[in-house]
Amino acid sequence: MRATVNFPAHGGPALPPSLLFRNLSSSAADFDLSPVDAHFMKRRGARNKLRIGNFLTFTGSPGIWGPTSTNSAMLAVAEINKRGGILGRELELSIYDSGGPIDEVVRRAEQAIAFDEVDLIMGSHISAVRVALRKVTGNRIPYIYTPVYEGGERTPGVMAIGETPRWQSRPAIHWLADVKKGARWYLIGSDYVWPWQSHRSVKRYIKEAGGQVVGEEFVPVGEDNHEPHLARIRAAKPDVVLISLIGTDSITFNRAFAEAGLATSTLRLAGAMDETVLLGIGADNTENLFCASGYFNGMASRANDKFLSAYHSMFGANAPPVGSVGQSNYEGLRFLESVANRAGSLAFRPLLKAARNTVYTAGRGPVTLRDGRAEMPMYLAEADGLDFRIIKTL
Repeated sequence: MRATVNFPAHGGPALPPSLLFRNLSSSAADFDLSPVDAHFMKRRGARNKLRIGNFLTFTGSPGIWGPTSTNSAMLAVAEINKRGGILGRELELSIYDSGGPIDEVVRRAEQAIAFDEVDLIMGSHISAVRVALRKVTGNRIPYIYTPVYEGGERTPGVMAIGETPRWQSRPAIHWLADVKKGARWYLIGSDYVWPWQSHRSVKRYIKEAGGQVVGEEFVPVGEDNHEPHLARIRAAKPDVVLISLIGTDSITFNRAFAEAGLATSTLRLAGAMDETVLLGIGADNTENLFCASGYFNGMASRANDKFLSAYHSMFGANAPPVGSVGQSNYEGLRFLESVANRAGSLAFRPLLKAARNTVYTAGRGPVTLRDGRAEMPMYLAEADGLDFRIIKTL
């Protein structure tokens, strides 16, 4: 699946090609380039548009985030193009489905690079797809990975800007241990790389906090029969269930968890959860449900107010609610704009060098990258019906 979309500077519906922005380009001759970068810019930089291939998921369990991720990327493109683009180059966004069999997603990425000649790939999808796509991008084009993930990404050319367990899970675990006396933990996650690797870190943090893991299991992606899992949880008698299920799998599990009567006596701490997932869980099923994240749409900040105002102005009051996953797509393009301006170049090596240590601002406010690791304010929130109420800055 591929859809090329172009956006007006002032919001509203997409415009036909005849009404698009004027061409705003910069020359590769302005920069001191290595032979690799010179080849990169010769092939791609001669065009006056910067082509972004955004890999988003519209099918399967993570597909729930497709609409808000699309909107957030569209908003960023409109805002950046209104400012004249990035280094004088207008952004052109092409959206590709990162759902379905991974080998098919890989073929889409290969075609996007070889035939659509995208200058950069941005992704908001599960880590299993990232692991496959980074082999395609290699040293060919930059790859910005935006959502929460397991950490440790060091592949040349890959820039990961999402929350990691060190900053997200660790302080939340310590808070639940200290304040809520959570000592016995049960871990349940989807059966792929993010939960596998995140749980390895989580176990260390639980031990640090004086707790113990009384059970762990990984659930096939797409599983919606949770009775066996709930039976094992009930038998283990945990104080806290840490949930690393993805998308609609988290929705069906949390519904079943509450309907089984476990929510009144057992705390839940969720990882990849946001307002989109909370809406699917339903207000009656969110008792004792906590989430740690670098972004909630209820954050009281000037940056978030500005972001949400622009989002609803462009897409309307009834647009899909923005959560951490959706906002990360807006943030990915703001990150690119900041790094390119800092580097003074869109060439491969200068861009990556500037990205390793930088500060940029998007919907969540300022984010710092130190040696390629993203650091940001982290918040612990408790579900309150269909909203998250922030209770602590971690």
